[in-house]
Amino acid sequence: MTRLVSLRTLAVIACAFTLSACNTAPVAKPPPVVAPTLEELMAKATQAVDTGNKAAALALWQEAAAAAPADKQPWVRMAQSRYDAGQYGEAILNAQEVLVRDPADKLANSVIAISGLRLSTRALADLSRQNNLSGPLRAESQDLAKLLRESLGETVLVPPPDKPPVRASRKQPSKRTADEGSANPFNALK
Repeated sequence: MTRLVSLRTLAVIACAFTLSACNTAPVAKPPPVVAPTLEELMAKATQAVDTGNKAAALALWQEAAAAAPADKQPWVRMAQSRYDAGQYGEAILNAQEVLVRDPADKLANSVIAISGLRLSTRALADLSRQNNLSGPLRAESQDLAKLLRESLGETVLVPPPDKPPVRASRKQPSKRTADEGSANPFNALK
């Protein structure tokens, strides 16, 4: 029995050594991932715009918006970029995000107003071309145009084109001098 106990003890000691040998190899921990700051992301986005890579700039602004959800600057830049690119629907959405963070932001309100007008004008022109601007849609469009005129303090939103100047229909008889008929154009200056 003693021999059995000593064999068991040796087996336990051998297992312990084996397990401890597996544990002695140091495990390298990856370095902690440091998230870029808002300023770094905004600077990279500005560099991307400067090099003409607007898609990368938009991705960086979206990353900055996620990194600093309370900051309006990434949303302002996205709204302005989308507006400049003629993507008025997306510009409105981004400008609304600005207004969530700063309800008094004039740029965001301007982007929303002008983008909305551009989208509306485009849609009304399409409807007009298709002869589908009638009934309640026409009445509502007229009411909105009236409201817009009143807001801007204008009686006409789009003034008619200037008329070309009217020319005299008859030529006035000119006084010709003797020098005008000659071949020398400087005689009249004498």
